[in-house]
Amino acid sequence: MTTQVIVLNGGSSSGKSGIVRCLQAVLPDPWLALGTDTLVDAMPAAMRASDTGIGFAPDGEVTVGPEFRRLEAAWIEGVAAMARSGARVVVDEVFLGGAESQQRWQKALADLRVLWVGVRCDAGVAAGRETARGDRVIGMAAAQADLVHRGVTYDLEVDTTHAESMECARTIAGHLR
Repeated sequence: MTTQVIVLNGGSSSGKSGIVRCLQAVLPDPWLALGTDTLVDAMPAAMRASDTGIGFAPDGEVTVGPEFRRLEAAWIEGVAAMARSGARVVVDEVFLGGAESQQRWQKALADLRVLWVGVRCDAGVAAGRETARGDRVIGMAAAQADLVHRGVTYDLEVDTTHAESMECARTIAGHLR
């Protein structure tokens, strides 16, 4: 297996985190799970309520400012450096900027073997999961369900509307080189 990075892109509550945990269980080698939630959780709380950081509107819209982008750029380069140093990494991402978001990752990962995976889920199903989770702003899942895939190219797509995380993980594992 020579794939060094798996990038999962999908909207909030689409099932990415569940797939990541299942991938870690089915893949023969250890894979680190890193994602946008990890980055946001690592930021000072003040950045979650600032025009320069990341904001979550009552309708589920997510806005990002220049300080967030600066830290995100460092984060992306750090993830790429870990992969170059021999760590296999599964990235759990939400490409709010569609193709532009993917391009930031493509630039950093250009010299690595990457499997790009789109994680799709019906907006209504994702919204139901969002409500059940209780830790997301209501409306985020529906707003992101299609937005995050606009202009993004994938090696593989999975749909968690009716497929379980383990089934999706096995499909992804079957595409690793």
